[in-house]
Amino acid sequence: MQTTLRTWEYYNLTDTFTKLHEDAKNECIFNNLYDLIVSRENILLAYRTIKSNTGSKTAGTDGRTINDIKIKSELEIISLIKLKLENYRPKKVRRVFIPKPNGKERPLGIPCIIDRIIQQCFRQILEPIAEAKFYKHSYGFRPLRSTHHTLARVQHLVNICGLNYVVDIDIKGFFDNINHTVLLKQIWNLGIQDRKVLRIIGKMLKAEIDGEGIPSRGTPQGGIISPLLSNIVLNDLDHWIAGQWENFETRKIYSQNQVKYKVLKRTNLKEGFIVRYADDFKILCRDSRTAFKWYHAVRLYLKERLKLDISLEKSKVVNLRKKHSEFLGFTIKAVSKKNKRVANTGIVTKKKLQLKEKYKELIKQIQKSPTVENARAFNSFIMGIHNYFQKATHVAIEFSRLSFELMYFTKNRLKGISKYGYPINAPPTFKKYYSTTRKTFCINGIYLFQIGDVRTSNNMNFSQSITPFTKEGRLTIGTKIKGDVQAELTKLMKSPISDKSIEYMDNRLSRYSMKIGKCEVTGAFLYANEVHCHHKLPLSLGGNDNFNNLCILHKDIHKLVHATQNETIITLKKMLRLSSSEIEKVNKLRKMSNLELID
Repeated sequence: MQTTLRTWEYYNLTDTFTKLHEDAKNECIFNNLYDLIVSRENILLAYRTIKSNTGSKTAGTDGRTINDIKIKSELEIISLIKLKLENYRPKKVRRVFIPKPNGKERPLGIPCIIDRIIQQCFRQILEPIAEAKFYKHSYGFRPLRSTHHTLARVQHLVNICGLNYVVDIDIKGFFDNINHTVLLKQIWNLGIQDRKVLRIIGKMLKAEIDGEGIPSRGTPQGGIISPLLSNIVLNDLDHWIAGQWENFETRKIYSQNQVKYKVLKRTNLKEGFIVRYADDFKILCRDSRTAFKWYHAVRLYLKERLKLDISLEKSKVVNLRKKHSEFLGFTIKAVSKKNKRVANTGIVTKKKLQLKEKYKELIKQIQKSPTVENARAFNSFIMGIHNYFQKATHVAIEFSRLSFELMYFTKNRLKGISKYGYPINAPPTFKKYYSTTRKTFCINGIYLFQIGDVRTSNNMNFSQSITPFTKEGRLTIGTKIKGDVQAELTKLMKSPISDKSIEYMDNRLSRYSMKIGKCEVTGAFLYANEVHCHHKLPLSLGGNDNFNNLCILHKDIHKLVHATQNETIITLKKMLRLSSSEIEKVNKLRKMSNLELID
């Protein structure tokens, strides 16, 4: 998130997003958002965001990727997007299928790269407004929130509030069945009432899917704006459920929650708290009678208000005292501890089987080719699953069992191609996360991480004050760019160079920020009018506009790097008074340009 905030500052949009969020909190109506969406700064930020996604190199139906975009100039991209939006017709969406854990396939829709940039332009402006309206215990596809925060909230409701009944609702094909008319009304009700913006979003929803035609329902999974739209759809459900208990309005004398809930328990209202991650949600209740009331109420609400059906086979009420409930790969069960019930969390059986299969696959790769790359791929997998599941209270027990079940398989496969013993002189990463008192395998100098070597990590509730859209929230996330650097960055951003690519212009800002505004030869701070951005390997010799091929220099240093006339070199050297180490840096750059070295 710190990188995202820094990028907002590059393009001077932090205050814009903050104002949108604040106005939305104050129930303002937004009927002139289109100009913000097509502003130069917003389009350039969208390009940068899409470029940094790994999916940017995946082609849509037109066969183009981000590599076809980054060679164009800023003006070309901005003009293209503005022209396309004047009469917006999204290109066909490419359909791909990815395997699901249950053996079925999940359909993904991949828009063309220019449509992805357009969707990102819309998302950037709509998200601050929507975030101001979203329910506080919705955690999926939202800034700074995670599955771990979702699990922590469930644990809190079980441990502290004593809620041991769970209503599990599974929406049947949620992303494929979102009603477009309902969604557009919901966006309008958020205060987003710019008709041109709504009309273009409607066209995004109706983008033709290659080989399937124009969809009448749903938002394609894979679309940049789809996660935001899916949260808007279910936001009404969140607030409807919360409004019947948690946020039920009472007289001021009952304003404190403990007092209010004590009074509410004497009424016929249904006690229940929703916790949601994307389309996966649970309602926690105190007793089975209330839980079944919620089950039927939510089923009817989804059907009548949101035009969505639930899966009767997968939806149910679970007594956590007797059975476990599954949520985001974790199992949850309320067990006795002293005089109360607490949530014990573990790993879903299906997930453990998947982990075992992936583990075996990676060990087989090492057996076939015991390279450093394969050993690191295995370690990356182990660290990834440990980081995710370490929030489970029973993670050590679960992974110890997995380790025992895989022990003989691992030994048989790695016998003869590895050394088995205690890590000696293990690298810092190994020492930081794993024990050096447990034996492990060493492949080509790389110690393998042990799957059973993991401990439970405390799971903390999400702090509702943390948001990137307020000044206070940003202070808790990270530091701002230094004031003088930010001021010069803004000037650089506002001074485009017509013959340079959008990739060059974007990376020039990144390079200047990374170097804290200092010349890479002299170390002196540079004001915007002094900044030149040099290609280490010139374009004429096969260089490119990538970040690592650029170098921030004082304009006179840049002249010295390219100077060929002795007179010019002598004059510049005399004026700049460079030290021997600075001359050495200049010579390194001249050498890459095939120029003679200077004394």
